[in-house]
Amino acid sequence: MFEKETAAFNFYLILIKKIIGAGGIIRVNHLKNLRHKNIQVNGVKLHVVEAGNPNGELLILLHGFPEFWYAWSHQILDLAEAGLHVVVPDQRGYNLSEKPASVSAYRITELRQDICELIKHYGQKNCFLAGHDWGAAVAWDLAIHHPKKIKKLAILNVPHPKIMLRFLTTRPKQILKSWYIFFFQLPYLPELFFKRKDFRAGVLALKKGTKRHTFTQEEIKTYKEAWSQPSAITAMLNWYRALGRSKPKLPKDARVKVPTLMIWGKKDLALSYKMAQPSIDLCDQGKLIFFEDSSHWVQHEKAKEVTKLFLDFFK
Repeated sequence: MFEKETAAFNFYLILIKKIIGAGGIIRVNHLKNLRHKNIQVNGVKLHVVEAGNPNGELLILLHGFPEFWYAWSHQILDLAEAGLHVVVPDQRGYNLSEKPASVSAYRITELRQDICELIKHYGQKNCFLAGHDWGAAVAWDLAIHHPKKIKKLAILNVPHPKIMLRFLTTRPKQILKSWYIFFFQLPYLPELFFKRKDFRAGVLALKKGTKRHTFTQEEIKTYKEAWSQPSAITAMLNWYRALGRSKPKLPKDARVKVPTLMIWGKKDLALSYKMAQPSIDLCDQGKLIFFEDSSHWVQHEKAKEVTKLFLDFFK
């Protein structure tokens, strides 16, 4: 009898390990003890998640579209355990953060100012900064315009803005890949498209091209809850609309002076990996890491590898 109980126990232990490894419900629940705050910056209230030593080096992680702070769920705890003070905001317009009504409120100048004031809120002059997707676009912009605010910069799957503009105006393949940017400029229709059939478009945006179990059903549920916040979809789309209405202004010298780590999943369906090397060439101290078998959602698919790269880089 004892042997049978032991065998059953071992079976369930293996099952639990597989669930954690594949990213099951446990992957959502283990983050419930994070510190949640609302912080007023640049005229808006940002919902912020914190972990780690408040006296440690400040590391701010910026998510992109259509995510929220949970985009960094695989990295937060390990980075905090390494002694870093990890701060992960829902950027304006997303999840529990405030959602200004005007499109102009989502111009890149406002987005970077949010982060400048967030750094100041924590009593720091600068920070380590990492961004993915739109979060990476904000991080690039901040590094270009306010390099003294950043000690080290990590970028995931988004090119330098100068390279992005070049490819969007001269490379037909990238123009086709970026069809959604132009579609999102329309009023009302993109919102209907995103919301229909229980946010089917949002779910596909996350799952298409990714490996199985990258996003579990429980995690998709948390994303749907974020998308269901009042005015969230319009606010999220207004980031793209603001980009279409006000072209970002780059200085003549748009080189990035701070140490920069770029991580890129080569199977990105939206952004060509051919933009990665020209981007890192615009960094005085740049390092580029490719993941051959990963998509746009590289910090989810290559969670352990990305965390290790961050730990080595931000030490």
